[in-house]
Amino acid sequence: MKAIFVTTNEHKRREAQNILGVELEGAALGAGDAPEIQSVDFEEVAAAKALAAREALGRPDRPVLVEDSGLELGAWNGLPGPLTKLFLSAVGNEGLLRMLAAEEDRSARAVCAVAVAEAGGGVCVFRGEVAGTVAPEPRGTGGFGYDAVFVPEGGVLTYAQMGEAKNADSHRARAFRAVGEWLGEG
Repeated sequence: MKAIFVTTNEHKRREAQNILGVELEGAALGAGDAPEIQSVDFEEVAAAKALAAREALGRPDRPVLVEDSGLELGAWNGLPGPLTKLFLSAVGNEGLLRMLAAEEDRSARAVCAVAVAEAGGGVCVFRGEVAGTVAPEPRGTGGFGYDAVFVPEGGVLTYAQMGEAKNADSHRARAFRAVGEWLGEG
């Protein structure tokens, strides 16, 4: 089934396409075209974004996919969560690490919510998450966002150090695999 993945991040589109094993038409919408609500609930943000994107694209006759992902920190009761992109644009990974320096709790959870706005107007949301920790310093050159500081549970490498191996079982992979199963059934 053909689908449209709305993202301004080409890395995410390629990663999602690889995980799903199907060609995803990319569409980039500006903030004015499909405004993103601010919430600490990944599913709420993704669902609202998917419905707004579907409208902005003129209600296409195929599914419109969007994702919202972020890092929930144990020391900060789950923040920055869905606000991670905004947070990192202000302070970067280095700023995040400086703020966490005094914290004993380095636990983190990488979360991805993928919302699918159906041609009929309904929306389904799929969540993937991976527990882990925040590394003491950025490591690796692959990936984007917080990939250089997130270490999945049971591992020693950050997502950025894992390269394509990250796609095997990342938070995004888990969410998009669920989407793939759903699309296959639909």
